[in-house]
Amino acid sequence: MARTRIPPVAGGLAAAVAVVLAAACWVVFPPEIAGRALARPDVDLALPWPDEGQASAEVQGLGSLGSRGERGPVPIASVTKVMTAYVVLKDHPLAPGEAGPEITVDEQAQAESTAPDESTAPVRAGRRISERDLLALMLIPSGNNIARLLARWDAGSQEAFVEKMNREAAALGMTDTTYTGASGVEDSTTSTAEDQLRLAREVMKNEVIRSIVATRSLRVDGVPGSVVNTNTLLGRNGVIGLKTGSSTAAGGALMWAAEARGGALVLGVVLHQNPGGSPAAGLRAALENSEKLIAAIQRELPAATR
Repeated sequence: MARTRIPPVAGGLAAAVAVVLAAACWVVFPPEIAGRALARPDVDLALPWPDEGQASAEVQGLGSLGSRGERGPVPIASVTKVMTAYVVLKDHPLAPGEAGPEITVDEQAQAESTAPDESTAPVRAGRRISERDLLALMLIPSGNNIARLLARWDAGSQEAFVEKMNREAAALGMTDTTYTGASGVEDSTTSTAEDQLRLAREVMKNEVIRSIVATRSLRVDGVPGSVVNTNTLLGRNGVIGLKTGSSTAAGGALMWAAEARGGALVLGVVLHQNPGGSPAAGLRAALENSEKLIAAIQRELPAATR
């Protein structure tokens, strides 16, 4: 059978078209090497990204600093409470400095305050605590019992509240996120660093949340002793928040916010650090790796924006 001969010019055009199409596909569908995405950040810095898990960061007003690591949803532990606070304040907004309505601590919240293997806040049934103080008890020492109390107060049940959480996640474009509880204790609550960065961007617009997550310690009437923030990076390298998380399945996680020199707000999320080990070791890894990342951004960012 005779073969059809392709003219040299046509062959050259076909090759050129193939190259253009390949480049376009690289732009739309970034390749991965050993499971690590090749991100093209808006601000390209040489950063010490964590060796495991996943991370994402951005500078507001400038754009993305990139994302690294696995792209699939992973357990996020107590980082979940950021969405809990977001939903509560959307339903029951507070002005800066406002305490809000007083909420009665129920028997369930008291019973759960001594739950083993959970981070809790010691509260007593019948005690009336303001909405703002309960948000602080949830976000600062990461009280699981307080997250569930706020969910019941807001929606009547934790299950009804979780439906609100997932609706808000969908509205924010968090397509790889599933919430199954208000506290994050459930391993079935999963998300990605990029999705949680979307949430960080939104919650840092709220002055009440910004104020609470920047607090290193405080006292709440009716709660013994000082309430200490689990985010030990506060006050270093410009860090002003946001929320820690840790469990065996999640490892360590941190959603963070920092003020760069010049006033720019830098946001980042580090997830799935040392999963399968002890929650304490995972949290240490998340804090240490986040601190390296934040310090490098603070050091490199001014030169990159000149």
